[in-house]
Amino acid sequence: MTTSRLMAIDYGEKRIGVALSDDKGMMAFPHSVVPNARDFVSKLADIARKNQVDTIVMGDSKNYAGDRNPIMKGALECADALRAIGFRVELESELLSSHQASHFQGKTAMTDAAAASIILQSYIDRAGR
Repeated sequence: MTTSRLMAIDYGEKRIGVALSDDKGMMAFPHSVVPNARDFVSKLADIARKNQVDTIVMGDSKNYAGDRNPIMKGALECADALRAIGFRVELESELLSSHQASHFQGKTAMTDAAAASIILQSYIDRAGR
């Protein structure tokens, strides 16, 4: 069975956390934090290409009632832009991922990347990879 590396995105208004899986797609690791600036989609695409990623998992931000949070407008636009350049994009619940990341490591420059790794590991575990 050939599995490619996966990438996850924790989309935020100021920062976008990025995580990558190992080359077997079984474990998630924090990678980087990209500023949410005009060129962020090309930066995300560059990271994905350099790491031979074909599937990107994006956090699906919902409130406790199950409704999408306002941040999802930008996140879905990002997902559409990544799909338009050839990436498969999947949504995965990100409920409390940033809170978990802060709890495990404290608030650091890599908290958003750690949150992305929690989202990615959830996707991997759910998919039974």
